[in-house]
Amino acid sequence: MRSCDTRPPRTFWTNVPTPRLTGPLRETGSILRPPRSRPRAPAYNARVLPYALVTIAASAALLAAEQRDWRPGVWIAKPIAAAGFVAAALANGALDSAYGQWILAGLVLSFFGDVLLIPREAKSTFFAGLVCFLLGHVAYTGAFAVRGLDPIATAIAAVPVSAGSLFALRTLWPHVQARAPKFQRPVLAYLIVISTMLVCAAGTFGRAGGSLILGGAIAFYVSDLAVARQRFVAQSFSNKLWGLPLYFGAQLLLAASVAR
Repeated sequence: MRSCDTRPPRTFWTNVPTPRLTGPLRETGSILRPPRSRPRAPAYNARVLPYALVTIAASAALLAAEQRDWRPGVWIAKPIAAAGFVAAALANGALDSAYGQWILAGLVLSFFGDVLLIPREAKSTFFAGLVCFLLGHVAYTGAFAVRGLDPIATAIAAVPVSAGSLFALRTLWPHVQARAPKFQRPVLAYLIVISTMLVCAAGTFGRAGGSLILGGAIAFYVSDLAVARQRFVAQSFSNKLWGLPLYFGAQLLLAASVAR
């Protein structure tokens, strides 16, 4: 008499108990799929550190040379300090993204601007340096636009930045007219460009975050006020004492922001 049992015959594999999933394997739902590892934050600190130290040390030497009015020391220390932030951006992979390339362009233009501003009384080199920095701010603005702008954050930031720039212009304008009337239009254009750069940095911060971007833009904006005061209002070492650290710190922050 044929059996009515239709169950499949028991084999070796059916006798093997199904393992219980515990720990991280249980969370994944499969013993064949390993648990997902969390993405690591970019280690830009380690890559930037050597070049940041070069910039910090050279800027300290620059301040000492400026205090002692030792021009050979200025010619040595300032280009080294500027080269440090350019190297930091390259070490962070600035060439690997459109944002990084725009930032690198701004840093390179700033390097040439730093060198051109070393001569004291040469108006032609000062004007060329001013143009380099203006184009550098245009490059930074392009970088922030590539990264993305939040319309609301951009509009909100435009209010205080415009007020601050108008106050700075009102303070500087009589001195520019008296000491360097030929620089009235370049100074006005420069102020407009750097204000736009700062507003766009705030817009990028509002959309994608990035405290390095916003902090670098603010520090750069404020440091340029020290340069304007030194050139057109009153020459004093105190302008450089707070302006130079802000400037080089700003460039290092922007160089660090290219890390992906």
